[in-house]
Amino acid sequence: MRFGIAFKLGLLLASFSLVAMGTVGYYAYASGRAALLTAAQRDLLTATQVLGRNFQASIDEVAGDTLLLASLAAGNDKKLLADTFTALMAVNPQYFQIRLIGADDHGLELVRVDRDGDKLARVPAGDLQEKAHYAYVFNTLQLGRGQVYLSDITLNHEEGAHSGLHKPTVRVATPVLAGDGKVRGLVVINLDLNGLFARLKSDLPNAYQLYLSNHWGDYLIHPDPAEAFGFDKGRRIFIQEFFQPVAALIDGKSASVVTSIEGVQQATSGLVAAFVRLPYGGSVEKKFVILGLSQPLENVVRETSQLGWTTVQMILALSVMAVLLAWLVSRAVTGSLRNMVGAMSMFSKEQVIIELPSARKDEIGLLASSLNDMQNTIVANMRELNESRQTLTHLAQHDSLTGLPNRALFDDRLRQAVSQARRDQTRLALLFVDLDGFKAINDTCGHHVGDLLLSAVAKQMQACVRNVDTVGRLGGDEFVVLLTHVEGDQDALLVAGKICTALNQPFDLDGGSLVISASIGVAVYPEHGSDELTLSKSADAAMYLAKVSGGNRVRLFGQ
Repeated sequence: MRFGIAFKLGLLLASFSLVAMGTVGYYAYASGRAALLTAAQRDLLTATQVLGRNFQASIDEVAGDTLLLASLAAGNDKKLLADTFTALMAVNPQYFQIRLIGADDHGLELVRVDRDGDKLARVPAGDLQEKAHYAYVFNTLQLGRGQVYLSDITLNHEEGAHSGLHKPTVRVATPVLAGDGKVRGLVVINLDLNGLFARLKSDLPNAYQLYLSNHWGDYLIHPDPAEAFGFDKGRRIFIQEFFQPVAALIDGKSASVVTSIEGVQQATSGLVAAFVRLPYGGSVEKKFVILGLSQPLENVVRETSQLGWTTVQMILALSVMAVLLAWLVSRAVTGSLRNMVGAMSMFSKEQVIIELPSARKDEIGLLASSLNDMQNTIVANMRELNESRQTLTHLAQHDSLTGLPNRALFDDRLRQAVSQARRDQTRLALLFVDLDGFKAINDTCGHHVGDLLLSAVAKQMQACVRNVDTVGRLGGDEFVVLLTHVEGDQDALLVAGKICTALNQPFDLDGGSLVISASIGVAVYPEHGSDELTLSKSADAAMYLAKVSGGNRVRLFGQ
């Protein structure tokens, strides 16, 4: 049987149309998938970096608490110290245990408070243990005043550790020195690693999975708990064996990596993951940890998968019609496909949306409409991802309750202000504000009223300062105020007095009236500190003196 030229030409045109449409469909799918994957990797890396900064900030906060407790432990009042341990653990649920360990008697524990389920228990003297043989004890005892020891992340196998037993933990310790410089012992805080990361990860999407490894690559946190701490179970499970690009972080060749893994076990659609290398421990040891987040690849490319199937269906339908109507549609198909390829190329390279003609009632119109929808969907997804990244950045820098700058953002502003004052040879003041009796209000009125009071206190403090000044919240009932361009001590004391008076007024909250006071410590740059750390210690010390003097007063450092 011989076929006529019309049939052959029609078949040839139909074949060309099929190839062209398949190319466009595949290119549109691949371009959209690549654009979504790139955006997802970028935002996942941003989330990982924010989470890493929050982790390091949390470790710094624990170190600060340890130094504060060490200064209190220099006295001999064990009951006061135990009460302080208990109060600190009550506001920090991620603390498993706080102890004072003596330098004598084989490292005998002197004061110890454990978390036991929902309770806080002071361990009686008869159950206190000797700890001199543990590395965190003898290593800490070799440190000087103000130095902090950070242990490796391990499972806690110390018997009698209550809730912390066999749980991932970090020990943060600092020596306790007497007035003559002799080491009397050490204060150590056992930090709940899983609890800390659960709190830090609470604002991230549920689909994100967390990974943490030590500097060797051993898993410390894994979505499957059975994979974590393999070295403690007699086997080594390394993160670089599964996520091969992480080897560059372990070798120190890179500070961050992003990767996509297709068809991995237990996730047939694959994973998108981002990892960062974070310094951990002392500067001499130069240790680090690897922190990572991942999400299923299916979540990222779900829209493009639907588009791919829709494109295949349209191509099949158009190929059938092309055999019968090739002579009518050949020129129109060629011109329309060229426009689509150009639009997809422009969108892939510059993310510029070119509206394709979708008014036609044929297959080309359906394809153009689908591609328009795809472009709009991709742009909407990218916009949503950017908004999520901005939200994560804001949450990382502001207190979620009061909206004030948190410790990380406030420290950054203080650092900039000190640098500016040093250049301009001006003065600034730092105020540490601690509410008197806030814990009693929380206990009697409830945390809801306590939160309302903290928000009202934040607004009252902001009303007492200038727009150029900064009010921040360090956590709990502790606030800080940065006053720039002050003329002298009296200016800072005047503002501090204004805040003290304002906070001593009744607050109408939840149908009731509450009265609270504040202890305020004031330090002025450069008289009380030539850098932000010294200035902060001076303000904190002044606040502590105001507190122990009865509260509801302002104290200038050195007076």
